[in-house]
Amino acid sequence: MKATIAIASLVCVLAVIFVSAQGKNTLDGIYTEAQAGRGETIYAASCASCHGDDLSGGGQTPALAGKEFNVDWTDLTMADLFERTHGTMPADKPGTMTPAQTADVIAYLLKKGNFPAGAADLPTDTAALKAIKFVAPPAPK
Repeated sequence: MKATIAIASLVCVLAVIFVSAQGKNTLDGIYTEAQAGRGETIYAASCASCHGDDLSGGGQTPALAGKEFNVDWTDLTMADLFERTHGTMPADKPGTMTPAQTADVIAYLLKKGNFPAGAADLPTDTAALKAIKFVAPPAPK
């Protein structure tokens, strides 16, 4: 009986996450400032040595913010970005970041890319991330 209740509760939580993320995009505040702060710490320790303190990349290492980054990811989903980041980074130890660390780093990238923060952390659930489309922010005026 307890197992059935636990499973039902988990299904309800996942359904709420999925429904709340449906139809969202990167301009809808899909991460929190606190999550981006955690991501900044992780980025400094695991990513900056290759991608630069300013996320500009260089040589074979792509930039993680700005026009090129936005063009590369536009019309893909956050699941695409999450899976690429989680599976291949950091380059010297691919796949070693936890899902939560990966989401935190992506939140930091979004913040640095001038995407708005919101009230809920970027999820780590693939189904929820697939429902969030990457849309580039308007160019600064």
